[in-house]
Amino acid sequence: MLRIFLTLMIAGVALSSAGVRADVYKYVDAKGNTYFTDAPLRGGKYKLEWKRESRKLINENRQRLASAVGKGESSATLKARRARLERVVEANARRYGLLPELLHAVIRTESAYQQSAVSSAGAEGLMQLMPGTASRYGVSDSFNPVENVRGGAAYLRDLLDMFDQDLRLALAGYNAGENAVIKYGRRIPPYSETQNYVRTVLKHMWSELGSNVVISSR
Repeated sequence: MLRIFLTLMIAGVALSSAGVRADVYKYVDAKGNTYFTDAPLRGGKYKLEWKRESRKLINENRQRLASAVGKGESSATLKARRARLERVVEANARRYGLLPELLHAVIRTESAYQQSAVSSAGAEGLMQLMPGTASRYGVSDSFNPVENVRGGAAYLRDLLDMFDQDLRLALAGYNAGENAVIKYGRRIPPYSETQNYVRTVLKHMWSELGSNVVISSR
């Protein structure tokens, strides 16, 4: 199975480009492969996202992705919003062993850095947490950037661990639900929305990282 992982060009540790930080966090699996990774709604009528049907999640995420990616907002606006979240993202990247650029890419795709974003399905905040996910990770206010990014980062960390550090599968799980990934043999589900989501997040992450990162597959 194709697995995407990041290998740094110099001794697997340092990035030479001035546009990419050397402060990168890594994960080494049992086989020695190195991977570089960057409040609930009232009413109580929602079920835990963890147990939801994957197709329902996909339909809900279609509008989330279209809303975040298709806004056509200026680069300057996105940069300004991004800058305000720099410390929050860095702190949670360190806490959960993720590449900061990964968190930025997910936030950009999910909400275009709008902390008050709400989807038609009820997903909230920067990383568009569903009520069940927010509750599960102890997020009492999804519109609080500190809580939202912490909850989203923790969820991504769990998905990476669940899918053996396969970034593509973790992102597919974030979008469609981990049960959909498991259902299709631990592969990206054959849903165009999820496939587009994974590609979009990866594109934004590669852009953040710069050109000195080699994408390897095996």
